[in-house]
Amino acid sequence: MKKSAITFKLMTFLTVLLWTSCQVQQEPPDANIYLPVVQNQEDQELPDTEVFLPVIQGNDLFPNKATVKYAQGFTIEYFDTYKRLTVTQPWSGANESFSYILVPEGGSAPDETNGSLVVQTPIKSIVTMSTTYFPFLEDLNQLDTLVGVDDVTYVYNEKVRTKAANGELTIVGGGAGGGTVNLELLIELDPDLIMTSASGVPELDAHPKLIEADLPVVLNGDYLENSPLGRAEWSKFIAAFFDQEALAEEQFDQLVARYQDLVHLAASVSYHPTVFTNTDFQGSWYVPAGESYAAILLKDAGADYLWADQPGTGAVPLAFEAVLEQANAADFWLNVGFASDLTSLLEMEERYENFSAFTTGQVYNYNKRVTDTGGMDYFESGVANPDLILADLVAIFHPELMPSHEFYYYTQLH
Repeated sequence: MKKSAITFKLMTFLTVLLWTSCQVQQEPPDANIYLPVVQNQEDQELPDTEVFLPVIQGNDLFPNKATVKYAQGFTIEYFDTYKRLTVTQPWSGANESFSYILVPEGGSAPDETNGSLVVQTPIKSIVTMSTTYFPFLEDLNQLDTLVGVDDVTYVYNEKVRTKAANGELTIVGGGAGGGTVNLELLIELDPDLIMTSASGVPELDAHPKLIEADLPVVLNGDYLENSPLGRAEWSKFIAAFFDQEALAEEQFDQLVARYQDLVHLAASVSYHPTVFTNTDFQGSWYVPAGESYAAILLKDAGADYLWADQPGTGAVPLAFEAVLEQANAADFWLNVGFASDLTSLLEMEERYENFSAFTTGQVYNYNKRVTDTGGMDYFESGVANPDLILADLVAIFHPELMPSHEFYYYTQLH
């Protein structure tokens, strides 16, 4: 696959950031909803007091409620006639949140929305500005509602690429951060919803322009979750716009069970091989901090990640020499960007041959599912399927535990 140097460097840098993008447990909302009722003083000689009576669930517009257990970036609340989604962490370091009022058939919005976007559900059409939303739409049987995307160059999903090839999708643009989105096309398309992410840099983000144009834009912060299950739980966020919480809950519970089974399997062995990740990028080697998405996956897979004690959830830039000193004898080397074999890896930097994992051939990359244009499914469907990623990692580090495993995302470089 041929790429320009600029494109290669940009994609490599984005790969590093994506892999190094904090798990907070949230208690599910109380299932019992109470309304205050004041007793009639004429009937009883008692001081004024409040008695709490349960709402009759038979009149509930939302019999199937979603609960957030792992994700820390959004909440969902249910009221008598509407539900409210709140994105509490729209971008890293954000000091503001975004709320959305979702009104189903037969419901109504509150009198005061405080500027929140009101969305009638279930939505019938959606434009997405990130490929990570595709697997959730597909799992919820809603991929047919997709009417527009920012770009199809790096899309892996075959159904989406087919829709684009058949002229069933509008390409609305957006660039690396969404800042060059085509407002005229979106206004003409008139979708029920536009879903995008945000960086917090106004000139790069699409949502300020979309809001100014009075378009129905919703921010999705799945990429900020460091817990693999936290990222996957954003399925419930997307499901709420389609009134598909019941299906999302069922699918997510099954995912959690599969993921935890693998964690328990990896925990059954006493041997923990050492591992490091990523490659040098323009003189800096970004290693995931110990509480990051990458580090959690490696720990759950039963590996000894060499920077597991590095505090934080982001990426730490190190000099090549510092990484070589720490990882020269490591057992495994993972996630080497666009390298498809050991030769191409060595062409990137000849000093890579000084790592033991290189000389022993224990180098693995997430490049099994890649399109001709460079679309990597690891970064597309991986967010919705951390159990598949974890299964690959367990099979890499502990092949005796999964002797018949067929790799889904990873390949061993030769």
